[in-house]
Amino acid sequence: MKDAKVIELDEVAIRFSGDSGDGMQLTGTLFSDATALLGNDISTFPDYPSEIRAPQGTVGGVSGFQVQFGQKQINTPGDYAHVLIAMNPAAVKANAKFMKPGGTIIYDSDAFNEKNLNKANFKTDDPFGECNLDDYFKIPVPISSLTKEGLKDFGLDNKSVLRSKNMFALGLVCWMFNRPLDYIEEFIKNKFAKKPVVVESNVKVLHDGYNYGMNMQHMTPSYLVNPANIEKGTYRNINGNHATAWGLLAAAEKSGLELFLGSYPITPATDILSALSERKDLGVKTFQAEDEIAGITSAIGASFAGDLAVTTTSGPGLALKSEAIGLAVMAELPLVIVNVQRGGPSTGLPTKTEQSDLMQALYGRNGESPVVVLAASTPSDCFWYAFKAAKIALERMVPVLLLTDGFLGNGSEPWRIPKMSELPSITPRVAKDAGSFQAYKRDSENLAREWAFPGMAGFEHRIGGLEKNETGTVSHDPDNHQKNTEIREEKVQRVVDMVPDLETCGDDEGDVLVVAWGGTYGHMISTVRELRKEGKNVSLAHFNYIKPLPKNTADVFSKFKKIIVCELNLGQFASYLRDKMPQFEYHQNNKVKGLPFTVNELKQSVYKLLED
Repeated sequence: MKDAKVIELDEVAIRFSGDSGDGMQLTGTLFSDATALLGNDISTFPDYPSEIRAPQGTVGGVSGFQVQFGQKQINTPGDYAHVLIAMNPAAVKANAKFMKPGGTIIYDSDAFNEKNLNKANFKTDDPFGECNLDDYFKIPVPISSLTKEGLKDFGLDNKSVLRSKNMFALGLVCWMFNRPLDYIEEFIKNKFAKKPVVVESNVKVLHDGYNYGMNMQHMTPSYLVNPANIEKGTYRNINGNHATAWGLLAAAEKSGLELFLGSYPITPATDILSALSERKDLGVKTFQAEDEIAGITSAIGASFAGDLAVTTTSGPGLALKSEAIGLAVMAELPLVIVNVQRGGPSTGLPTKTEQSDLMQALYGRNGESPVVVLAASTPSDCFWYAFKAAKIALERMVPVLLLTDGFLGNGSEPWRIPKMSELPSITPRVAKDAGSFQAYKRDSENLAREWAFPGMAGFEHRIGGLEKNETGTVSHDPDNHQKNTEIREEKVQRVVDMVPDLETCGDDEGDVLVVAWGGTYGHMISTVRELRKEGKNVSLAHFNYIKPLPKNTADVFSKFKKIIVCELNLGQFASYLRDKMPQFEYHQNNKVKGLPFTVNELKQSVYKLLED
C-alpha cells in the first residue's frame, strides 16, 4: 500500500455539517474536546437552525459546527473551512461559501441520491459543479452503508443504526488529524452507561471510521497540527454560557453569599440556567419561572433577602424584564442581568448571533434608569466579566447588565482554570451599625447605599419602586426626585474607578483605530494582527466596559487619524460614542446576517479607509 501523505499545518478549520438529527453538534464538540486535550488552541462556532427539526434533507435544516485549531494562538473559528464533512447534499449547498479554495470535502456518498439532491434543490446530478466546487479535493465515503455493515450483528433497527453514522465520520476525521479516541470512548461510556448496546455500537462505529482512514490512506491524507505553546496550568474546553455560570459561582464564594438564579428558558441563554441548576452542592438556588417577569422579580426578591441575585435571558426576554430592572434601579439593589444576545427584533433569529441589544441595555427602560453595562469578549472571559459584574453590583449596590451573545455562549475555547486565590475579593455593602442606619444614606465616595435585609434587627426600612428620601420615606417632592435622579446616574458613572484604562493592541497612535466591543474580539484582533504584518499602521481598541466608558477613551481616540467602529448591528455603539464624544468622526462597518464577521471582510473595510 502507498504510504500515507502527511501534511503539517500551523492551523486548520474543520466544518461538520448535516441534518439537525445527524449529531453534528455532538460530533464537533467531541472532536474539539479531544483536540483541546492534546494541547492545541481552539475556537469553535456551532451553527444550527432554530427549528427543532426542519424537513430532513433541506438546506434550511442543515446544522453545522466549525472548529479551528492550531499550534499558535487561535482567536476565531476561521473564515473558511479547510475540510468539510458533509452528510448530505444540502450540507454541501449550505456550506459551499464557507469553504477555503482548494479545500477537502468528505461526503457520505450513500446520501447523494436523486431524492436528496431534489430535496436540496439541485438541478443536476452534479452538486459540486453547481456549487463551483470542481477544484476541491473530494473524498466519497459510503458512511451510511459502512455503518450498517459494521452494526449488522447488533440487532438494532435501521433508525438506530443510522443514528451512529456521525461516529463513523468522527472516527475518520480523528484518524486524518491524529486525534486519539480515548477521550471520545470515555465520553460515550459515561453518557450511555445505562445502555450497553448503545455504548458498544457507537464505539464500534467510531473505530470503524478510524480504521477506514488507515486502510484508505492513499486517498485520505493525514494532517499533523502540533500542540500550542500555552501557559502552564489546568485547562478545560469551555463555552461562554458555562464560563458565565462558573464566574457567578466564583463570585458567590468570594462574597460569602448564596447564589440565586431566577430565569425563564430562552435560546441561547438556557445553558446558564441548566449549568447552575446542577450545583446544589455549592448552595446554588435556581428557579425556572413561568415567564421572564417572574424570573427577574424573583431575583430582585432574593437580592432584597441578601443573596447574590442573577437573572439570565436573551433580547426578547430583556425587553420583558425592563420594568423590573427599573425597580432594581429605584430600590438600589444589587442585581446581575445576563443578556446572551441573538438576532432580532422579536423572536428574529433565535439561534444566530448579533450585537443589536446595546441600545436596549443602555436606555431600554422608562424614566432615567441607569445601570452598569459590561460586555464579554471571548467564551472563556465570560467567566471574568460575570465575576466582575457581580463584584460591581455587590460593592456599589447597583444593577449590572452583562452582554454576551450566541457566538460566545455556544462557542468554546481552552480555558486555564484559575485558583480562587487569584481572583480579587468581593466585599458586599452589608449594613453594620443599626444606630446610624438610614436606607438611602450614601457613601460619600461612590454614592452607594448600605444593604440591609429581612432578619437584621434595627435595620427595618421601606423599599419598592416609589421615590424616597434619605430616610426611606416615600417622597413626591420635586427637588428630592431631581436630586436622587442625578445621584443614581452619578453612582453609575463613579463605577469608572473600578474600570481599567482602555488599552490598544498595536501602537498608541496611527492611521486607523479599529474600535469594537464584546464578542467580535477574536475577529478584530486577528484582523489587526494580519494588517500590521502587512505593514499597515492600524491598532485595535476593544471595549468591555460600555457604561461607564474607560476614563481614558477620548485620549486614546485622539491619537489616530481615522476611527472605524465595527459591530454586528446597524451602528449602535457608534451612535453611543457620537453622543458621548462628538469631537471625533466615526466610520462604520456593520453586519446583520446572524453570522460573525470574517477577517477578510474586516480587512477590506480597513483597506478602503486607508485608501480614502
